[in-house]
Amino acid sequence: MSLSDSSLTPPTLDVRALARWNHRAPAQSPWLHEEVGRRMQERLQWIVKPPQTWMDWEPVRGGMQAHDLVQQRLPKSQAWLVHAQAHHAQAAKQRWQTSVWSRLAGAKAVQFQEPPFEVDMVWANMGLHWAVNPPALIRQWAEHLHAQGFVMFSCFGPDTLVQLRRLHANMGWPAPAQEFTDMHDLGDMLVAQGFAEPVMDMEHIRLQFATAERAQQELRELGRNLHPARFAGLRGRQWHVQWLQAVQGLANSEGAIELNFEIIYGHAFKAPPKMKVAQETAISLKDMRQALQKPVP
Repeated sequence: MSLSDSSLTPPTLDVRALARWNHRAPAQSPWLHEEVGRRMQERLQWIVKPPQTWMDWEPVRGGMQAHDLVQQRLPKSQAWLVHAQAHHAQAAKQRWQTSVWSRLAGAKAVQFQEPPFEVDMVWANMGLHWAVNPPALIRQWAEHLHAQGFVMFSCFGPDTLVQLRRLHANMGWPAPAQEFTDMHDLGDMLVAQGFAEPVMDMEHIRLQFATAERAQQELRELGRNLHPARFAGLRGRQWHVQWLQAVQGLANSEGAIELNFEIIYGHAFKAPPKMKVAQETAISLKDMRQALQKPVP
């Protein structure tokens, strides 16, 4: 496969392999997703007008504990949970199905489907990097928001697993993971899909592992290598031993294997609808109100 192939530009995802992984992905949240979600929910304190309604996009894989933290920060808000996979939706119901006693105590029951109206916030933790077509997913988020609604999301950036990528390149092996989309490109996608003045930032989380086996376990919990240019067949035990030895060789003077994860955070308000003006134009009262309303920073 040529390196100029368009399938090798971020995001690089094998569509069929991704579908298989989504169907098999365990109904649990990786530790790193939970940690990123914990950090992202702290940013809600800077929102001037807390959302009264919000939608959590794929919280079972995105972060179940993180969802609980958002609910604790927004105790009077109504939450909707959206999952594409049936076993994830079932896990969500088992965890968040509100009991009769909780309802009598005044707790708002979590809803397990797409909201029937536009909401104040879409919360999408650590899911965008699994989208084959990020602009299409961002557009879906915009469609669920009213004109003053906003999205908060996080995902992996291109410097994720840079140590492992160098190792594979030096060994002549295919890439160990997909190529992740740059922060600035994601900002451009937000604007193109109907969001205004996105705020983008990033941080590096460096995890240390005592052994190559423990590092591999963490990576498998996060997902799979779905790069279309990955090794086409199955690797044998001999190669696996070789891989573990090579990764162990990344250990520093203290014996720790350090892997870098670039985390991108995005926050943007939905832009008011643009009205086309002709010689004679009819504008509904609803569109006029939305056009005159400006997002609250």
